[in-house]
Amino acid sequence: MVAEVLKCLWKYRNYLIIFLTPLLILPLPLAINTPQAKCGFVIILMALYWCTECIPLAVTALLPVILFPMMGIMESGEVCVQYLKDSNMLFIGGLLVAIAVEHWNLHKRIALRVLLIVGVKPALLMMGFMGTTAFLSMWISNTASTAMMLPIAQAVLNQLSRTEEAQDREQQEAAGVDNEAFHMSDMKEGPTKEPVGDEEWGSATMEERRLRREQKYLKLTKGMSLSVCYAASIGGTATLTGTTPNLILKGQVDELFPKNGGIINFASWFGFSFPNMLLMLVLSWFWLQFMFLGLNFKKTFGCGSKNKADKEAYQVMKNEYKSLGTISFAEGSVLVIFVLLVVLWFTREPGFMPGWATVLFNQDQTFVTDGTVAIFMSTLFFLFPARLPSCSRGNGQENWKAPPTLLNWDVVHEKMPWNIILLLGGGFALARGSETSGLSQWLGDSLSPLKEIPPFAISLLLCMLVGTFTECSSNTATTTLFLPILASMATAIELHPLYVMLPCTICASLAFMLPVATPPNAIAFSYGNLKVMDMAKAGLMLNVIGVLSINFAINTWGMAMFELNSFPPWANVTHTKP
Repeated sequence: MVAEVLKCLWKYRNYLIIFLTPLLILPLPLAINTPQAKCGFVIILMALYWCTECIPLAVTALLPVILFPMMGIMESGEVCVQYLKDSNMLFIGGLLVAIAVEHWNLHKRIALRVLLIVGVKPALLMMGFMGTTAFLSMWISNTASTAMMLPIAQAVLNQLSRTEEAQDREQQEAAGVDNEAFHMSDMKEGPTKEPVGDEEWGSATMEERRLRREQKYLKLTKGMSLSVCYAASIGGTATLTGTTPNLILKGQVDELFPKNGGIINFASWFGFSFPNMLLMLVLSWFWLQFMFLGLNFKKTFGCGSKNKADKEAYQVMKNEYKSLGTISFAEGSVLVIFVLLVVLWFTREPGFMPGWATVLFNQDQTFVTDGTVAIFMSTLFFLFPARLPSCSRGNGQENWKAPPTLLNWDVVHEKMPWNIILLLGGGFALARGSETSGLSQWLGDSLSPLKEIPPFAISLLLCMLVGTFTECSSNTATTTLFLPILASMATAIELHPLYVMLPCTICASLAFMLPVATPPNAIAFSYGNLKVMDMAKAGLMLNVIGVLSINFAINTWGMAMFELNSFPPWANVTHTKP
């Protein structure tokens, strides 16, 4: 009876969480009738809804539109305007570029070209897949890059396994001929010698070889699957548009510290995060190499030797690349627009010299931002044709049909993750509500005793906390919840806000331990014959590597880039209570 009741409650758990959670925390705003307590009620409610995912994340992100006006925290118009800010435009522009790249299969052409250069030796193959996946994840979604790269990896490993199996079979047949000749020579010498059982011995040897081969490729498949999904998460941290938490940080910094002078832009983010991404990628490759391939570098690197299995596996990738055909006009156009976008992002405000935006538009104030550039360049996909216009004759009639554009709205509507835009907006609304209600100032005052702790220890502990929290919550929700609190704490103890906000934002993307932590993990779990313990053991060390790497970066070149050793004047904001 008890078991049935528990089973029933488990089936209805989402409804229980939806209706019981507000009732359980309702005493907070009733007992403490202040704007801070009311805002705290909204944040706690949204945090629990986000963590349990009892309702869709995007729907939870809309709660400030309902609750902030009804509780007297903010006017409805002020709340709603938070849902489509400059950071959202940057996100939309970046996604449109990614959709165009995926739509014309440009990402697959780039990936296969790189893999053909790297080769198929196990260590080099893993390095090639990790590097290619990380690069693609810098520009397209982590999920898309993982979903594209894993089937390629699976096909290559299957071919290697089949070729090795065929070689073993050939050796067995050759051994059978030798054994037969040996027995015939024994018969000529006389019947005095006893048979040595070569057939049984050969059969046992082949069975052992088969088991060893299966075990070897099982480990290799696990390692390759994990390397791809981990590289996707790591690669997304390298660019401002690579993953959603990066844009949340930019939006929160601009919202909470409006006089920051555009300290976070595409160029500054890339300058800090790209070297850190490379460091994490190399260390992760060493760890996965050790776990799944061992430390026999002569064997895993091959030292220039190529056997039949390598050549046939290489041919699989070559055939896949050939099936794409020659580069089309559409692919070339998308590539040109993509390269121009990246160049314009880097040169808008490079930091060491005035950028083109400063010279042409931003003399007195910031008119043109990274979002402006992203929307301008992504609009070109809807203006340029997918093939060269031509008026040809077919069946005796002139064909005047105009070519389609590089992108159309049906493709965008199908592939655009609109829910993320609402998630971004919900985070910005929470940040503004915390500031307006005075909750940020209260949190800052409460956390002021942390001033006695060394800054590097604060950063390290917070990174570990965020890295743990993001394993069981979406990285978007984790960043949205933590960043306003971290900003308040930094202001209260007069610590540069980016010293804690930047590393914690990157740590929110390092969810490596559980299949449900990120979509790339889930895809790899379905492809690689993985067990949860395999991912947990590999991911635990990668979490440690990530936290240490990020804190090393923030205390070395990050310190110099953002002048983190001093408290900036723009962070010394005064929160006014309504």
